[in-house]
Amino acid sequence: MPLSQETTQRLDDSRRDLFTSDLSVSEFLLLEELGYQPLGLAMGTSVYHLGLQQARWRESLELTTLTQAMYNARHLAMNRMIEEAKYLGADGIVGMRLDIGGGNLGLESSLAEFIAVGTAVRLPAGETPQGGTPFTSDLSGQDLYKLHRAGYRPVSLVMGTCVYHVAHQGFLQSLSTLGQNVEMTNYTQAIYHARELAMTRMQAEARQAGATGIVGVQVSEHSRIWDNHVFEFLAVGTGVRRVQGATPALQTTLNLSLDE
Repeated sequence: MPLSQETTQRLDDSRRDLFTSDLSVSEFLLLEELGYQPLGLAMGTSVYHLGLQQARWRESLELTTLTQAMYNARHLAMNRMIEEAKYLGADGIVGMRLDIGGGNLGLESSLAEFIAVGTAVRLPAGETPQGGTPFTSDLSGQDLYKLHRAGYRPVSLVMGTCVYHVAHQGFLQSLSTLGQNVEMTNYTQAIYHARELAMTRMQAEARQAGATGIVGVQVSEHSRIWDNHVFEFLAVGTGVRRVQGATPALQTTLNLSLDE
């Protein structure tokens, strides 16, 4: 989908004389010290219809149709954000966040808005992103500063997702555990399997992007619009790699806390 006239006008204003950013003051000053130049706020969105997929009441399994929908919707939003960054002439996007909304817009329950937002930046002089494509990262400015000083560079935001149906417990099973402290192994195994699928897919994305590691990994689970036996397991992190010959940045002289 091409950039709208309103979007290009906003981005042209950023290119001309006024950048916008969701960086905090501390993040902005730390990245400026490294030589990063903020160019403007890059955004992408996708309103997606989440369909239905039937599952057997007492069977634990991945709902692959819904998994693919959640993955596609996020990547549509991310790719549109990257297109805005390219329009600005950016080398990367920092402080990126992925959100799901739509409830406040009055959308019907089967619709969700997938949003990707971050600050487009130009790398320090003499540096170029791997593969010539803007990198993406959800690291804070403070974490990116530390990473840069250690000789590492962000490659890409990577993620893995899995929408999973956890089997319901039958009546006799419920009766047999009534009043007892006992592990529900069928639930444990199902949730463990779903998380592993999400983590494995995130690692596969990182390898494909050329990363040698993933930092800042977060694993979350949400029921979204489904019933309480269907969950999305999402693993997200920033793929990184060490740059050969990279010179660590000098110790900062700014009176800023790196842990803010």
